[in-house]
Amino acid sequence: MAEVSTAYPMSLSIDYPDRKLNRLTTFFRPFVAIPIIIVLGLLIRAAFQWGGGEGGIDYQYAMGGLIVLPLVLMLLFRRKYPRWWFDWNLALTRFIARVDAYILLLTDEY
Repeated sequence: MAEVSTAYPMSLSIDYPDRKLNRLTTFFRPFVAIPIIIVLGLLIRAAFQWGGGEGGIDYQYAMGGLIVLPLVLMLLFRRKYPRWWFDWNLALTRFIARVDAYILLLTDEY
């Protein structure tokens, strides 16, 4: 395994498997990943729609504002980035990278 630098809060290291891979599990990988992709979609893209048709109101940008506004206010008044928000973003980024590596056949661990 290569030496991991600690200069950045996140690093990605993927080892090439030294064993023969099972083609059947590779074929079913997209079906196995569907539940976790749904969870990722709920975590990343929260969009709500009220009503329908021509009179429907899209609240996608309002929900984005509800997420961004508290952070902007904390930065404005406290003048520091909240540690819990940084930890959440770091964990979410690691989770996305792990799911992407699984779907793109870079690793076999789910």
